[in-house]
Amino acid sequence: MASRPVSDRPAVSCPDCLSFGSCYGSRSYCRACYDFTRRYDPAECAGCARVIAVKKGHCRLCWLQAGLAATGRRITPADFARAGRCQQLSFAGMSRLGHTGPRPAAPAPGRRRPPAPAAGTQLQLPIPGESRHFDKAHWVASAITGQALQQTRHIASELAATRGWNPRIVTETGRALAVVLAGHVPGEMIAWSALPPALHSRDLSVTRTAEILGLAGLLHDDRVPSFTSLIAERLALLPAPMAADVGHWLRTRGEGGPRSRPRNEHTVRQNLNRVHPLLLEWAQCYVHLREVTAADITAAAGPLSGSLHRQTVLALRSLFGHCKKTGRIFRDPTRGVRAGQRPLNLIQPLQPAEIDAAAAAAVTPAARLALALAAVHAARPKAIRELHLDDIDLGNRQLAITGRTRPLDDLTRHLLLAWLEHRRDRWPGTANPHLIINQQTAMTTRAVSENWLTGTCRGLTATLERLRVDRQLEEALTCGSDRCIWPPCSASTTPPPSATRPSPVSSWKPPPGSTTRRRQRTEAARRHSRPSDNVTRHEHPT
Repeated sequence: MASRPVSDRPAVSCPDCLSFGSCYGSRSYCRACYDFTRRYDPAECAGCARVIAVKKGHCRLCWLQAGLAATGRRITPADFARAGRCQQLSFAGMSRLGHTGPRPAAPAPGRRRPPAPAAGTQLQLPIPGESRHFDKAHWVASAITGQALQQTRHIASELAATRGWNPRIVTETGRALAVVLAGHVPGEMIAWSALPPALHSRDLSVTRTAEILGLAGLLHDDRVPSFTSLIAERLALLPAPMAADVGHWLRTRGEGGPRSRPRNEHTVRQNLNRVHPLLLEWAQCYVHLREVTAADITAAAGPLSGSLHRQTVLALRSLFGHCKKTGRIFRDPTRGVRAGQRPLNLIQPLQPAEIDAAAAAAVTPAARLALALAAVHAARPKAIRELHLDDIDLGNRQLAITGRTRPLDDLTRHLLLAWLEHRRDRWPGTANPHLIINQQTAMTTRAVSENWLTGTCRGLTATLERLRVDRQLEEALTCGSDRCIWPPCSASTTPPPSATRPSPVSSWKPPPGSTTRRRQRTEAARRHSRPSDNVTRHEHPT
């Protein structure tokens, strides 16, 4: 019988929640506090006055104590006041945030117990390898066999070889496949909804298991998109005729239709968010959209201003225009209602202190490289995420961003070499073709998430997008405002002051004479457009 794996590190007390158990990370956190410190920034806790990672003003230990005080109901500020007086110690992994719901109901008093075995019956303990419950006390997944399991294990071994999975991921993937396919019948499809209940409690990957089942042709994807569920919930609050018209409009916006191309889900979600409050208000008086008048549109959009007014009017135009085209209404009430001009934001250069704060926040090699790509090469966060190793040519000192090749400056090259060395030491067997990877994507082939990439500058004025725009503005100020800078940074390859920080951005001025040359061209074009005095005009005969 195989023994349970034992941690190499001794059990210690977590410095944050003070729980005793196995440590995780370089500072001997428990697993929950390790994830908590990566998600939230350090500050002074309002309960225990410690300077550690806090969520809404309180550390994880105070949240746990408040959860104990608020058993059976939601946590209130008074629970934190009571939690700060004393701390209940515990073992690591035995407490979680959010367990404030009602306790499970006790079994009925009249519930019958299972019948006792007859006299002389020989009781037999199950063999661990033949168990289908896969308790944590034993993990003998290798004893489970089957045709589908052999097929999926072969696919998993190929993925492990091509993606560089470490031994831990290989072992956990084999366990997950054994749990899911232990009682599989030939021809049976595994539903996606059945994977999380079976794998989450065992801390196994659902996404990786579903990918292997999909490659084997054994997965039935029965997931419902979250936006589809949101649409159903909101349409349920409207009258049936109105909900039918709005639902048909949303489906056409998302999936496309005759003479209508499909829109992005974020666009459709924004349209729904703008019109749904108005539809709830009209649903109190009307049943059909054909009853809405132009006065109702004006009264609903009148109090709004700025971008909110424009987005609301455009969403209403799309809704009623679609209903008019499909014959669901007789007249479009939004006809003649002006959406207004789009507000123009004047681009201002970043101050040196703001750029210094972003540079100080980039403490990892990946964050420094992303900061340089945005501040020097004006690369968008999406372009940084999608950069591949093949886009880097260190020998010729070239870098290809979105298909455009540009010279590689010394600063970016230095940061790029530092990141490649860190990547090689941290994930030597990864097969991910992307340049920037993290712990979640190292054993896959997908790019990092935008939330992870932009997390370093989140909350600062100089975000990656602002640094990109600031680089374009510096290019315009350096080369002259009359010079086209599209594509970005094609006019110059010298790193801007924001990259090396020797001087503030505001010190850059257009070259002398650039404004005069632009004025001269404008006057020349204006004279060319006017008729000359020496041109003979033909008069009509009388």
